[in-house]
Amino acid sequence: MQARRHNPRALFRSALLALIPLLASAEVAVPALKFEQRTLANGLRVIWLEDHAAPVVAIQVWYHVGSKDDPQGRSGFAHLFEHMMFKSTKRMPAETIDRLTEDIGGENNAFTADDMTVYHETVPSHHLERLLWAEAERMSSLVVDDANFKTERDVVKEEFRQSVLSQPYGEFYEFIPKQSFAAHPYKRPTIGNIAELDAASLDEVRAFHETFYRPDNATLVVTGDFDPAQLTRWVEQYFAPLAKPATPLPRVSTAEPARTATRTVREFDTKVPFPALAVNFLGPKITDDEYAAWLVLERVLSGGDAARLNHSLIYEKRVAQQAEFHADLREDLGLPTFAIVLASGVPAEKARAALLAEIAALSAKPIDERELTTAKNQVLAEKLHEREKAEGKAEALGFAAVLQGDAARANTDLAAIQTVTAEQLQALAKKVFTDENRLVIEYLPATMRAKAKAKK
Repeated sequence: MQARRHNPRALFRSALLALIPLLASAEVAVPALKFEQRTLANGLRVIWLEDHAAPVVAIQVWYHVGSKDDPQGRSGFAHLFEHMMFKSTKRMPAETIDRLTEDIGGENNAFTADDMTVYHETVPSHHLERLLWAEAERMSSLVVDDANFKTERDVVKEEFRQSVLSQPYGEFYEFIPKQSFAAHPYKRPTIGNIAELDAASLDEVRAFHETFYRPDNATLVVTGDFDPAQLTRWVEQYFAPLAKPATPLPRVSTAEPARTATRTVREFDTKVPFPALAVNFLGPKITDDEYAAWLVLERVLSGGDAARLNHSLIYEKRVAQQAEFHADLREDLGLPTFAIVLASGVPAEKARAALLAEIAALSAKPIDERELTTAKNQVLAEKLHEREKAEGKAEALGFAAVLQGDAARANTDLAAIQTVTAEQLQALAKKVFTDENRLVIEYLPATMRAKAKAKK
């Protein structure tokens, strides 16, 4: 994650949030993202949006490969390639992307998730051509050799140590998906696993690269200050000549069995100072028609200090010091998850009962209209704030195109947020938050192990 610097445009978001009470009874006219798109003969999808509001351009390449595509027993391959793509190519020394962006006042980064890996840059607009060349170069000519492989594998392992092993609840959040999926590869950690990374061979790494890093598995998104005709010529020059492999793209086809009864899993960890608790449910795909409703429900439950979970579990009942809900909808299926860290001295049974009561309340009756309006307008304000920048527009279009299968959903989902009703959220809860679909994970300090055994 990158640290966010102070930006005057934060005032725009504050102004939108201040309008929340005024927007209770009327929909807001949201400007559509007026994009264009085409698919090259080699399968590369290109999406572009011309916007001359600022002399910058955002370039993003979305590869339709994520941690769910990692080979069996080799978790972390997609994440490893997020790192390796910054190394050398046949015509570009290692770290060239940094020189082409940071040295001219721009930025670059990448991220890996379950379903995709994304590379993104934002630069002054007159540098667009060289970034298009660089992205085409590393798509087609990455040097996957032993030196680069071992160097970046060590980097990923160190990242795992810092972000998982050294954090008190780092392994708790890795434990949740591992226990939540019976068959689907979503159970594997995105960041990787040290033992499995150590077991990987260079030939396996090369095979993974050849399988997934290809034009027909990529979407190029360009937004900002450029001439569309010139962009088309550069895309034809740098990307169109890249060959489409003859082999078909493999796709995960593993079906996750439905849950049939409430299940509880208990784990002990020497690092956690207080017990943690997670309750989750198998949910719909990210393409679900109710996607906008899930965004609103997420904000109702976990949208700041005044959100429902914080208000009830932290301030009112005082059973938790941290409480959150993530809809966590993914390409194949979702995992809506409630997670809390208990307050000092609170028995796990008491916190569990309080959390389950909050979940049950969602099905029992519709939420208050003011609570709904606040959540809807917070989501809308955040989305509009993100789209003030070229990179925000690009991310919205890439997300909709790659994960939802239709770039137009960047517009239609935003409109749908405003039409969400309290009855719709109640129906979601009744459908998904059922007893038979529930998994409870108790993550306890190791000092509680003896006490837990005595209760059995």
